[in-house]
Amino acid sequence: MTITQLQYIIAVDTHRHFARAAESCFVTQPTLSMQIHKLEEELGVTIFDRSRKPLQPTDIGTQILEQARIVISEEKRIDEIIQQHKGEIAGDFKLAIIPTVASTLLPRFLKCFISQYPKVNLQIEELQTKVILERLKNGLLDAAILATPLNHDGIMEKPLYYEPFMGFTPMGHRLFKEKFLDNTDLNPDDILLLHEGHCFRDSVINLCGSLFDKKNTDGVKLESGSFETLVKLSKQGFGMTLVPYLKSIELKESEPPGTIKPFSRPQPTREISIIHHRTHLKISIIEALGKCIQETVPEHMLVNPEGEIVKPY
Repeated sequence: MTITQLQYIIAVDTHRHFARAAESCFVTQPTLSMQIHKLEEELGVTIFDRSRKPLQPTDIGTQILEQARIVISEEKRIDEIIQQHKGEIAGDFKLAIIPTVASTLLPRFLKCFISQYPKVNLQIEELQTKVILERLKNGLLDAAILATPLNHDGIMEKPLYYEPFMGFTPMGHRLFKEKFLDNTDLNPDDILLLHEGHCFRDSVINLCGSLFDKKNTDGVKLESGSFETLVKLSKQGFGMTLVPYLKSIELKESEPPGTIKPFSRPQPTREISIIHHRTHLKISIIEALGKCIQETVPEHMLVNPEGEIVKPY
């Protein structure tokens, strides 16, 4: 059994296709297939059910793959230990960010981070929380930025900033003339939401409390995958919507005064954190990311003196 063979079976499990797995490993398909066959012969078990389309790991194969990911992850830690010992902030780093954070946060911190830490090969992907947690578990991500608290076993959370919820009420809306919003102002039949899977959607539903039946959102007329679309629909008279504070800063540049309004205190707020596996060793890069982000968001967002943290799920 070799590290290379374990890398090959992980690649096949990831792509569920031998040709694509071989391409990702920069080898020919016959080479990859031969090495996996040798491993199966050595172990005396079949790792993949090749009769299924797409192919699937067998029951014992699933257990082997889980352990293989642990082995590969631990093998990579040797380089990480050396880098930490030398005080280097360098190397590959896979970061995921939820979409409702990425659109406003990336333009703020990315240029700063790249200029300060040119030796870090930062690979960024927008993913929803459920996928992020699965990939962290499987060692396919180094860290992620998302809404917390998660209270998930094995995951470390470091809060970066606190982002209040803001209301978007277009001219002519029943709440347009209000200076502040209150939870009791929210009407499920009047709120435009993001699609399911976005934690900001779940936060809005949690904010509405008993007014919103999580299992029955028939009153919601329209849903979208982006704040931009929700705002456009709102302006066409389909209701109001809620946006995060950083998004509201962008909207204020183009929308009429009075359309963007805060909630009365305590303001509903989401906690944005960087998370990583409890045993992860690329702490120097994680800390550098956190420092860069906190330097580029408004200073008042770094603490949450009066906000009420809304659960993201």
